[in-house]
Amino acid sequence: MQNSAKILVVDDDPNVFELIKLYADMEGFQVVGVNNGDLALSAFDKENPDVIILDLMLPGTDGMTLCRKFREMRMVPIIMLTARGEEADRILGLEMGADDYVSKPFSPRELMARIKAVMRRANLYNKSEQVNIKYPGLEIMSDLRKILVNGSEVELTPKEFDLLYYLAQNPLRVFSREDLLSAVWGCDYFGDQRTVDVHIRRLRKKLAPLNHEYLTTVWGIGYKFTPPLKVKEVSYE
Repeated sequence: MQNSAKILVVDDDPNVFELIKLYADMEGFQVVGVNNGDLALSAFDKENPDVIILDLMLPGTDGMTLCRKFREMRMVPIIMLTARGEEADRILGLEMGADDYVSKPFSPRELMARIKAVMRRANLYNKSEQVNIKYPGLEIMSDLRKILVNGSEVELTPKEFDLLYYLAQNPLRVFSREDLLSAVWGCDYFGDQRTVDVHIRRLRKKLAPLNHEYLTTVWGIGYKFTPPLKVKEVSYE
């Protein structure tokens, strides 16, 4: 199988790196790795990876700090590795901007499936019709994968963008967490429903400067995108 995608593995365990590389090679991925958090940022800048596999516990700069710094540099899917699989680690990783997580010990086949899933979601809007959506104070630019809040750009993780864009395309429609996991994360997503809550909470913080609450909780069901009374404006490219 041929694949031009490059994976950056940031993990200090050589056995983990070799296991990931073995299975990634079979899938046709390119794999590069660093074993110290202090080397990760320069490797990220040099290698320009398509996906990052990031361990939480690292010598040098820790995984949480790296995740935040990666997000400041460029939007690229991040899958975090957690040693214990504790809920606090998973939630914190998602809060920092990770797109998915895998608990050690992990199935390398499952990890490959997760890598493919985050890549599919990241590329989704490059393959479909580009629709730029405008609401009062909020502009969602699908072609550039960025948003403007009161005219200023606000950075979103790839999954935050996908979630907001999907909801905004379907205003006033109520989605359950299962609906959103299937539509935004894909039917092959392995995580739990709380992932949606974490991303909604992050989005609300980033949309806080607006005078309108666009993301509405429908208690007992899920969420919906609620535009102001003013009719939305959309442009097609």
